[in-house]
Amino acid sequence: MADPSSYRPKPGEIPDTPGVYRFRDEHRRVIYVGKAKSLRQRLANYFQDLANLHPRTRTMVTTAASVEWTVVSTEVEALQLEYSWIKEYDPRFNVKYRDDKSYPYLAVTMNEQFPRVQVMRGHKKKGVRYFGPYGHAWAIRDTVDLLLRVFPVRTCSAGVFKNAARTGRPCLLGYIGKCSAPCVGRVSAEDHRELAEEFCDFMAGRTGAYLRRLEERMTRAAEEMEYERAARLRDDIGALKKAMEKSAVVLADATDADLIAVAEDELEAAVQIFHVRGGRVRGQRGWVTDKVEEVTTGALVEHALQQLYGEESGDAVPKEVLVPALPDPLEPVQQWLTDRRGSGVSLRIPQRGDKKALMETVQRNAQQALALHKTKRASDLTTRSRALEEIAEALGLDSAPLRVECYDISHLQGDDVVASMVVFEDGLQRKSEYRRFQIKGFQGQDDVRSMHEVITRRFRRYLAEKEKTGEWAGDGTDAAADGEILTADGSPLAEDDGRPKRFAYPPQLVVVDGGQPQVAAAQRALDELGIDDIAVCGLAKRLEEVWVPGEDDPVVLPRTSEGLYLLQRVRDEAHRFAIGYQRTKRAKRFRAGPLDEVPGLGDTRKRALIKHFGSVKKLRAATVDQIREVPGIGLKTAETIAAALAQAAPAAPAVNTATGEIMEDVQDTAYGTTPDAAGEPVPTGAPDE
Repeated sequence: MADPSSYRPKPGEIPDTPGVYRFRDEHRRVIYVGKAKSLRQRLANYFQDLANLHPRTRTMVTTAASVEWTVVSTEVEALQLEYSWIKEYDPRFNVKYRDDKSYPYLAVTMNEQFPRVQVMRGHKKKGVRYFGPYGHAWAIRDTVDLLLRVFPVRTCSAGVFKNAARTGRPCLLGYIGKCSAPCVGRVSAEDHRELAEEFCDFMAGRTGAYLRRLEERMTRAAEEMEYERAARLRDDIGALKKAMEKSAVVLADATDADLIAVAEDELEAAVQIFHVRGGRVRGQRGWVTDKVEEVTTGALVEHALQQLYGEESGDAVPKEVLVPALPDPLEPVQQWLTDRRGSGVSLRIPQRGDKKALMETVQRNAQQALALHKTKRASDLTTRSRALEEIAEALGLDSAPLRVECYDISHLQGDDVVASMVVFEDGLQRKSEYRRFQIKGFQGQDDVRSMHEVITRRFRRYLAEKEKTGEWAGDGTDAAADGEILTADGSPLAEDDGRPKRFAYPPQLVVVDGGQPQVAAAQRALDELGIDDIAVCGLAKRLEEVWVPGEDDPVVLPRTSEGLYLLQRVRDEAHRFAIGYQRTKRAKRFRAGPLDEVPGLGDTRKRALIKHFGSVKKLRAATVDQIREVPGIGLKTAETIAAALAQAAPAAPAVNTATGEIMEDVQDTAYGTTPDAAGEPVPTGAPDE
């Protein structure tokens, strides 16, 4: 651990102005981003007696190796820059609200010629109207099912729409009156768009005027003795009222507001948000976070506002935001929200009436969410800290291993040998840094050699990148050459930007899936590279024993140990990741029957042979000269192929059990070809591996 005094700025170096600061660790990775009205006063709080600091703050300043800052003109600019850097660098010590799920929205694709109503998750798209979020997708579908009777807007996918237009027959919804069927021209594009706009108006809360119009039309139809049309309008009104009942009125003045409540203890905080539009609760969501340092409720509210509205603008930011405590200072946050919306936003604490009563409901939801979160063992900060401390004590480490990497080998009887690397930081998965390897040096059932190769490649790359300054260690094609397949985009990154590169950061602990031989192989690989500051251990599946290098006996952790539980999670995640990759490779492998037994014949030439002759049967009947006509096939290779096919006995004829007829040449037709998306021939009906 670093001594904060070793990188403390000299007196007078820090300006007494607004700005944003970044703490970096010894690998130049940004670990914390903060803003301040006065950089000098704020940073001075970090460089005091360690005993006076919050435990998590103390861990942060001792993990850091340097601090830097950027001066801005106003506190609003500091707020914007802080949010941008937190999104870019993902610092592990910052307050990050972990959303417990991806909330579904009801979306209307107004950016299409024929707008479509559908359920959407994830990032919002330009030109699409969103309503929600909803707690469950089924809640959206129930509402849409009721509204389609009145607003028969298209809900089908692009493929279904094109197929209906091609055949001239609408889908089932078109036949039962829940779609206006623009695919077959029953309504024009303009009329369908008007329907979609009415649907959006209703969902936005403008319901009263539309209901009155329907009631007037129903009355007029009854007076004109068009009783069937009047009955349909009556049923439409009933469907709309039933849909409105699903979101009860909570604020009588048709207010658009978001209510944010916070429940917290010394270690964690839970945030609950109710989205109220037109006086009705349109959505609800919740987050949980670890309290990195001793922050106030107002500071937690500020972080929640950043995450909630950081990528929103316009009507997505309501006129009124009700909170349990105001950020300090209030003016920059309120100005930031106003800039996001484009007009004034009221940020305040409700004092009385319906809004205060609704805030109490939101607060109860936050308290329940925090209590539920505490029961989740893997997400508990105290439990994770205890697990890391138990691992450090069992392995004799100087400090808790904040970053743990685990490796596993997977293959099918020696074929398609692959490896996985998973990363846990502070006891939580870091999926963006998972890696996958293809074992290139050899093939076969030798997990020890495979483990040695993977550890060597991973840390050889780490050493190469460590020696370079702002330069990518490789020519940009090393992923194919070295076998690493990334889960991130893998683009070259400069050393000083603080973002993780492929293998830039070393772990404090390497865990291998296996026993003493695998552990010895991993340790030997590190020794050969001259790395002596990374601990190694292995977890054997049979008895869940922890093996360390150079020891004849394993370390046995109690079955109730949090440290053992964390190691099991890490090991199981590495095994899952490796198995998934290995199955993917098997599914993509080209199978060509007897050609698979020809030594030195790769997938490219197999494909060329199958494409040229059409089937293995025709290839078997070909002469050496005919085989040589295939591009890339020489005389020696052609002779080898002909000999191999001559020795391979054709499959016995199969019998159709339904008719009793003999099915000739089943094997060869099974290996016929069809073009894939790139136009290359691939085998059809290949047998399972």
